[in-house]
Amino acid sequence: MSARHMKITHDDCPVREVLSRVGDKWSILVVAVLRDGSMRFNELRRSIDGISQRMLTLTLRGLERDGLVTRTVTPTTPPRVDYGLTRLGRTLLDPIMALADWAETNRTAIQTSRQRFDETNRPVAHARLTPRKSIRGSRGA
Repeated sequence: MSARHMKITHDDCPVREVLSRVGDKWSILVVAVLRDGSMRFNELRRSIDGISQRMLTLTLRGLERDGLVTRTVTPTTPPRVDYGLTRLGRTLLDPIMALADWAETNRTAIQTSRQRFDETNRPVAHARLTPRKSIRGSRGA
């Protein structure tokens, strides 16, 4: 069967499985920020505008679970926790940075296309075809 006519199910699709982790915006941003080296949690949070503490925690745990990020605890008071990319995580840098470059190069064209689409596909207000009759006013005067 050709790839064009192949049915891809959820259970056996490696692309879907991997993209569910690395395809979300927070994972991409975390990997990109960690490209220059390990960072502490609050450094990461300050570097990624708009990410909440909870979302950063969930994203880091997922990336760690998938073997893309390491979590290193240094026994100090208070404990120091650093996050860094694993060797596997570093292999994501080329595709992620290529996507970032593509997005930067094409951002204006995409914004223009969105604006043109939105202008030609505005929602049409549904006008009533018949006037509404009042129950009280329908008896006649």
